[in-house]
Parts: sequence; C-alpha cells; structure tokens
Amino acid sequence: MTRSYLKNRGRNVADATFRSGLRILLVRAKPGNQSKGFLQAGNLVFPCALGKGGISSNKREGDGATPLATMRLLGGYFRNDHFAKGRMTRLPMAPIGPDLGWCEVPEDRNYNRPVRIPYGASHERMRRDDRLYDACLVLDWNIAPRRRGRGSAIFFHLARPGFTPTLGCVAVTARTMARLLPLLSDRTVLKVVR
Repeated sequence: MTRSYLKNRGRNVADATFRSGLRILLVRAKPGNQSKGFLQAGNLVFPCALGKGGISSNKREGDGATPLATMRLLGGYFRNDHFAKGRMTRLPMAPIGPDLGWCEVPEDRNYNRPVRIPYGASHERMRRDDRLYDACLVLDWNIAPRRRGRGSAIFFHLARPGFTPTLGCVAVTARTMARLLPLLSDRTVLKVVR
C-alpha cells in the first residue's frame, strides 16, 4: 500500500485566516516617509496613510501622530448613501446621521466619545463632505480609561487621494476597506509598529 504525501498546508494559511477572519492588521511606516505606511492583512499588503506626526509612543492631543500601540476594533460608522458595504462586517456598525459628532476637548465630560451635534464643545463632524468617514472604524485608543490629552478620534477610515497624512488615524482606500470589512470582527486588532 502506498501512502500519499503530506500536503504543504503552509501555503494555504492565508485562505484559512481569511475564512475565519483576521486577527491582526499590522501597520508600519514606509521607509523614508513617516506619514505613509503599509497595512498587512494576512499575506496581503496595502498602502495606508498615517498621522502627519508619524508614529509616536507618547501620543498627545493635537500632535498629529499615530499611536504606537495595539488597538482593538470596537465597531464603527458608515454612510449608507455612499458606502453601503459598511454593513458587510462582523463589527457593530451604525449609519452616520447628520447629527453625529465626536468630542475632542480634553476638559469636556464627553472627551473622545460620540456626541449629538450641535454640541457646545469642539467636536469633529462624522458626516464629512470629503467622504473620509464614509467607512470609519473606532479603535480603542484612549477609550477606557480615557486620559485627558492623550488623543481622541483615533480611527481606521478612508484615505485621501495620494494618501496624504491624517491627524493620527490609519487610512486606506475605499476599495481596500471594502475588501477588509467582511474579515474584521471585535477580535481583530490593529497593531502599529516601528
């Protein structure tokens, strides 16, 4: 009786990873350009935009840096009229209405939380004309516990053309986001490394 050979299962690891969902999105800066980077999802690599301040281990409000950290994907928001594929994920997602904002004032009691606008303190509008938040995932940076001044509104969202810098977020093309969303869950982490 002849025995069959053992299959090389290593080459099929990416397929198995994608079927069961992604556990890690690995982000690193592009050599020679601190505000552009690469996002690795399994064996696939996509270009991404990073904060204008590069990657920082000492993130502060307003420094424009992307935190050097491992951050869970908590859920997100999407524009149903622009990015209907926002529902195609295992993450909890909510449509962005005209009254959705995100507080960015460290002294405010709702710092780094969603707020209903109009809102008294400075906030970011989630329904944007530039469509960057047509698909916007909330990362658990400075969420629980919230530390005043350690940075707010750190999201995984859509990039501007040419991957121009963000204010600290990680951003990819709409096509990349649509490809990744079905593979993401609340068990997925976005890990920013140097």
